[in-house]
Amino acid sequence: MIGKLKGIVDSFGEDFVILDVSGVGYVVHCSARTLQRMPKVGEPADLSIETHVREDMIRLYGFRSDAEREWFRLLQTVQGVGARVALGVLSVLEPEALAGAIATGDKGAISRAPGVGPRLAARLAAELKDKAPAFAPIDPALVALTGADETSTTSGPVGDAVSALVNLGYPQVQAATAIAAALKEAGPDAEAKVLIRLGLRELAR
Repeated sequence: MIGKLKGIVDSFGEDFVILDVSGVGYVVHCSARTLQRMPKVGEPADLSIETHVREDMIRLYGFRSDAEREWFRLLQTVQGVGARVALGVLSVLEPEALAGAIATGDKGAISRAPGVGPRLAARLAAELKDKAPAFAPIDPALVALTGADETSTTSGPVGDAVSALVNLGYPQVQAATAIAAALKEAGPDAEAKVLIRLGLRELAR
Protein backbone atom coordinates (compact mmCIF):
# COMPACT_ATOMS: atom_id res chain seq x y z
CA MET A 1 0.00 0.00 0.00
CA ILE A 2 1.40 3.40 -1.03
CA GLY A 3 1.00 6.12 1.61
CA LYS A 4 3.25 8.85 0.22
CA LEU A 5 5.10 9.71 -2.98
CA LYS A 6 8.00 12.12 -3.38
CA GLY A 7 9.40 12.87 -6.81
CA ILE A 8 9.46 15.27 -9.76
CA VAL A 9 6.37 16.63 -11.48
CA ASP A 10 6.40 15.11 -14.98
CA SER A 11 3.13 16.38 -16.46
CA PHE A 12 -0.49 17.23 -15.74
CA GLY A 13 -3.80 15.85 -16.97
CA GLU A 14 -7.34 17.12 -16.49
CA ASP A 15 -7.69 15.57 -13.05
CA PHE A 16 -4.28 14.02 -12.39
CA VAL A 17 -0.57 14.64 -12.16
CA ILE A 18 2.17 12.25 -13.23
CA LEU A 19 4.85 12.13 -10.56
CA ASP A 20 8.23 10.75 -11.59
CA VAL A 21 9.67 8.78 -8.68
CA SER A 22 13.12 7.40 -9.52
CA GLY A 23 12.18 6.96 -13.18
CA VAL A 24 8.73 5.50 -12.56
CA GLY A 25 5.78 7.72 -13.51
CA TYR A 26 2.85 7.44 -11.11
CA VAL A 27 -0.56 8.71 -12.25
CA VAL A 28 -2.05 10.41 -9.19
CA HIS A 29 -5.62 11.75 -9.25
CA CYS A 30 -6.11 14.96 -7.27
CA SER A 31 -8.70 17.60 -6.50
CA ALA A 32 -8.67 20.70 -8.69
CA ARG A 33 -7.44 22.74 -5.72
CA THR A 34 -4.49 20.39 -5.15
CA LEU A 35 -3.55 20.42 -8.85
CA GLN A 36 -3.61 24.23 -8.93
CA ARG A 37 -1.16 24.37 -6.04
CA MET A 38 1.24 21.75 -7.31
CA PRO A 39 4.78 22.83 -8.27
CA LYS A 40 5.56 23.34 -11.95
CA VAL A 41 6.70 20.58 -14.31
CA GLY A 42 10.27 19.59 -13.48
CA GLU A 43 10.06 20.69 -9.85
CA PRO A 44 10.04 18.40 -6.79
CA ALA A 45 6.78 17.57 -5.07
CA ASP A 46 5.40 15.19 -2.49
CA LEU A 47 1.85 14.00 -1.92
CA SER A 48 0.04 12.00 0.71
CA ILE A 49 -1.48 9.04 -1.11
CA GLU A 50 -4.69 7.03 -0.80
CA THR A 51 -4.57 3.77 -2.77
CA HIS A 52 -7.76 2.19 -4.11
CA VAL A 53 -7.38 -1.38 -5.30
CA ARG A 54 -9.97 -3.15 -7.44
CA GLU A 55 -9.93 -6.36 -9.43
CA ASP A 56 -9.29 -4.51 -12.68
CA MET A 57 -7.23 -1.52 -11.57
CA ILE A 58 -5.17 0.27 -8.96
CA ARG A 59 -5.83 4.01 -8.63
CA LEU A 60 -3.84 6.54 -6.62
CA TYR A 61 -5.31 9.70 -5.10
CA GLY A 62 -2.99 12.47 -3.97
CA PHE A 63 -3.33 15.18 -1.33
CA ARG A 64 -1.26 18.13 -0.13
CA SER A 65 -1.73 17.13 3.52
CA ASP A 66 -2.73 14.18 5.67
CA ALA A 67 -5.78 16.20 6.82
CA GLU A 68 -7.03 16.47 3.24
CA ARG A 69 -6.57 12.73 2.80
CA GLU A 70 -8.50 12.04 6.02
CA TRP A 71 -11.38 14.17 4.76
CA PHE A 72 -11.32 12.24 1.48
CA ARG A 73 -11.76 9.04 3.46
CA LEU A 74 -14.38 10.49 5.79
CA LEU A 75 -16.54 11.89 3.00
CA GLN A 76 -16.79 8.45 1.43
CA THR A 77 -18.35 7.01 4.58
CA VAL A 78 -21.55 8.82 3.58
CA GLN A 79 -23.90 6.93 1.25
CA GLY A 80 -23.79 8.31 -2.27
CA VAL A 81 -20.28 9.71 -1.99
CA GLY A 82 -17.54 8.03 -4.00
CA ALA A 83 -14.01 9.07 -4.80
CA ARG A 84 -15.05 11.42 -7.62
CA VAL A 85 -17.58 13.30 -5.48
CA ALA A 86 -15.17 13.46 -2.53
CA LEU A 87 -12.52 15.03 -4.78
CA GLY A 88 -15.17 17.44 -6.05
CA VAL A 89 -15.94 18.58 -2.51
CA LEU A 90 -12.24 19.06 -1.77
CA SER A 91 -11.90 21.00 -5.02
CA VAL A 92 -14.18 23.77 -3.75
CA LEU A 93 -13.50 23.66 0.00
CA GLU A 94 -10.24 23.58 1.94
CA PRO A 95 -10.26 21.01 4.78
CA GLU A 96 -10.78 23.70 7.43
CA ALA A 97 -13.53 25.38 5.41
CA LEU A 98 -15.19 21.99 4.89
CA ALA A 99 -15.03 21.28 8.62
CA GLY A 100 -16.59 24.66 9.31
CA ALA A 101 -19.33 24.17 6.71
CA ILE A 102 -20.25 20.77 8.14
CA ALA A 103 -20.06 21.91 11.77
CA THR A 104 -22.35 24.87 11.05
CA GLY A 105 -24.67 23.05 8.66
CA ASP A 106 -23.86 25.27 5.69
CA LYS A 107 -25.46 23.09 3.00
CA GLY A 108 -25.10 25.87 0.44
CA ALA A 109 -21.31 25.81 0.65
CA ILE A 110 -21.18 22.02 0.42
CA SER A 111 -23.57 21.86 -2.53
CA ARG A 112 -21.21 24.03 -4.62
CA ALA A 113 -19.19 20.87 -5.22
CA PRO A 114 -19.84 19.12 -8.55
CA GLY A 115 -22.12 16.14 -8.10
CA VAL A 116 -23.47 17.34 -4.75
CA GLY A 117 -27.11 18.39 -4.76
CA PRO A 118 -29.06 19.88 -1.83
CA ARG A 119 -30.17 16.47 -0.57
CA LEU A 120 -26.66 15.00 -0.52
CA ALA A 121 -25.27 18.21 1.00
CA ALA A 122 -27.82 17.92 3.81
CA ARG A 123 -26.86 14.27 4.37
CA LEU A 124 -23.15 15.15 4.53
CA ALA A 125 -23.78 17.94 7.02
CA ALA A 126 -25.98 15.74 9.20
CA GLU A 127 -23.90 12.56 9.20
CA LEU A 128 -20.49 14.20 9.59
CA LYS A 129 -21.38 17.03 11.98
CA ASP A 130 -20.14 15.20 15.08
CA LYS A 131 -16.89 14.23 13.33
CA ALA A 132 -15.95 17.64 11.90
CA PRO A 133 -14.32 19.09 15.05
CA ALA A 134 -11.94 16.13 15.15
CA PHE A 135 -10.48 17.17 11.80
CA ALA A 136 -10.19 20.94 12.27
CA PRO A 137 -10.45 23.44 15.11
CA ILE A 138 -14.03 24.74 15.19
CA ASP A 139 -14.67 27.87 17.23
CA PRO A 140 -17.94 27.40 19.18
CA ALA A 141 -18.62 31.08 18.58
CA LEU A 142 -18.63 30.39 14.86
CA VAL A 143 -21.50 27.95 15.20
CA ALA A 144 -23.52 30.62 16.99
CA LEU A 145 -22.68 33.28 14.41
CA THR A 146 -23.81 31.11 11.51
CA GLY A 147 -27.16 30.53 13.12
CA ALA A 148 -26.64 26.77 13.06
CA ASP A 149 -27.50 26.74 16.72
CA GLU A 150 -31.24 27.41 16.69
CA THR A 151 -31.14 28.71 20.24
CA SER A 152 -28.61 31.39 19.26
CA THR A 153 -29.79 34.97 19.57
CA THR A 154 -26.75 36.64 18.09
CA SER A 155 -27.68 40.25 17.45
CA GLY A 156 -26.27 43.75 17.83
CA PRO A 157 -23.11 44.77 15.96
CA VAL A 158 -21.95 41.19 15.41
CA GLY A 159 -25.24 40.05 13.93
CA ASP A 160 -25.47 43.21 11.85
CA ALA A 161 -21.94 42.68 10.51
CA VAL A 162 -22.64 39.08 9.51
CA SER A 163 -25.89 40.11 7.82
CA ALA A 164 -24.10 42.90 5.95
CA LEU A 165 -21.55 40.48 4.49
CA VAL A 166 -24.29 37.99 3.57
CA ASN A 167 -26.17 40.81 1.82
CA LEU A 168 -23.00 41.51 -0.15
CA GLY A 169 -23.18 37.98 -1.52
CA TYR A 170 -20.86 36.03 0.79
CA PRO A 171 -22.01 32.57 2.00
CA GLN A 172 -23.23 32.51 5.61
CA VAL A 173 -20.37 30.38 6.92
CA GLN A 174 -17.77 32.49 5.10
CA ALA A 175 -19.26 35.72 6.45
CA ALA A 176 -19.48 34.33 9.97
CA THR A 177 -15.90 33.07 9.86
CA ALA A 178 -14.66 36.49 8.75
CA ILE A 179 -16.62 38.32 11.44
CA ALA A 180 -15.46 35.85 14.09
CA ALA A 181 -11.87 36.68 13.11
CA ALA A 182 -12.69 40.41 13.10
CA LEU A 183 -14.24 40.14 16.54
CA LYS A 184 -11.07 38.60 17.96
CA GLU A 185 -9.02 41.44 16.51
CA ALA A 186 -11.31 44.34 17.39
CA GLY A 187 -12.68 43.13 20.71
CA PRO A 188 -16.23 42.47 21.94
CA ASP A 189 -17.21 46.15 22.02
CA ALA A 190 -16.43 46.87 18.36
CA GLU A 191 -19.04 48.63 16.26
CA ALA A 192 -20.63 46.92 13.28
CA LYS A 193 -18.85 49.16 10.75
CA VAL A 194 -15.47 48.22 12.24
CA LEU A 195 -16.31 44.52 12.14
CA ILE A 196 -17.51 44.81 8.55
CA ARG A 197 -14.31 46.56 7.49
CA LEU A 198 -12.11 43.97 9.22
CA GLY A 199 -14.29 41.16 7.93
CA LEU A 200 -13.93 42.33 4.35
CA ARG A 201 -10.19 42.54 4.83
CA GLU A 202 -10.18 38.98 6.12
CA LEU A 203 -12.18 37.80 3.09
CA ALA A 204 -9.79 39.55 0.73
CA ARG A 205 -6.77 37.57 1.95
